[in-house]
Amino acid sequence: MIHLYRAGAQTFEVLDVDPATWTLTPDVLWIDLVAPTLDEDRAVERVLGLSIPTREEMAELEASSRLYREGGATYVTADILHNGDSDLPTLDPVTFVLTAGPLVTIRYFDPKPFALLLERMAREPDLCATGPGLFLHLMEAVIDRASDILSFNAAKAEAVASHIFATGRTVGFEKLITKLGRAHMANARIEQSLSGLARIFAYVAPDERIETVTDARDHLKSLSGDASSLIAHNQAVAATINFQLSAALGLINIEQSSIIKIVSVASAAILPPTLIASIYGMNFEHMPELAKTWGYPAALVAMAVSGIAPLIWFRRKGWL
Repeated sequence: MIHLYRAGAQTFEVLDVDPATWTLTPDVLWIDLVAPTLDEDRAVERVLGLSIPTREEMAELEASSRLYREGGATYVTADILHNGDSDLPTLDPVTFVLTAGPLVTIRYFDPKPFALLLERMAREPDLCATGPGLFLHLMEAVIDRASDILSFNAAKAEAVASHIFATGRTVGFEKLITKLGRAHMANARIEQSLSGLARIFAYVAPDERIETVTDARDHLKSLSGDASSLIAHNQAVAATINFQLSAALGLINIEQSSIIKIVSVASAAILPPTLIASIYGMNFEHMPELAKTWGYPAALVAMAVSGIAPLIWFRRKGWL
């Protein structure tokens, strides 16, 4: 599907003509390819004289495949977070093509920054007058959304921490560790996205098309600073998650050790009464206590004393 954003428009419009005969008008500021077909790719390539990367090419991680210049255009591919309100956000690539005319984006999902930028442009129709200007404001929306997702992930990790250190028990620790694991995965994806954005800002800074935008240098500097500060914050959250995971595992080990200690003490306390009961359960003929009326109660008292005495001794030693 091909979405077009025209100067002065407030929303995207879907291209409703045959891509084979489509011609580009000067008022188009943004061409957004959403899961494009081969014919739609070829239509954009024809009207702009540029090549459109495939989905497989967009997924490549080499810097030479993500940041390059070709045919007078600058291609950058960023991993953008989406489904940020879920426990585990998703990370998928979006390619941005800076041309002498409109901005071109290629994507196979619906990232929230696109909708946020359209809402902002609906309120401020004169916000972006060129494709490079759109690119800068779109990057700003991406950074803002990444910040929101990072804050959400940090809050989840903090909630787990209050559970771990408030109770001090292993009840529900399996779920807590699962939540920490998902928070760690989300943290890694946020790091990957922000690091890629920081490389993009450095790569496009000297681009002549960016230089034509008013205050472009200051805008890029601000975006780079935001990305760097978010990366540092994300690393701090990662350290917190690792600490919480270690603490949770340590508390589980302490609880298990306590259980083993109690079992061991109980076993030691039961051994003397068991020995006495075993002796008087042998039923040999010449056992004088068997013929005495006090034999049975004496055996019970001996078993009780031999069981309680070790417990008192363990208590004084601080083992209980």
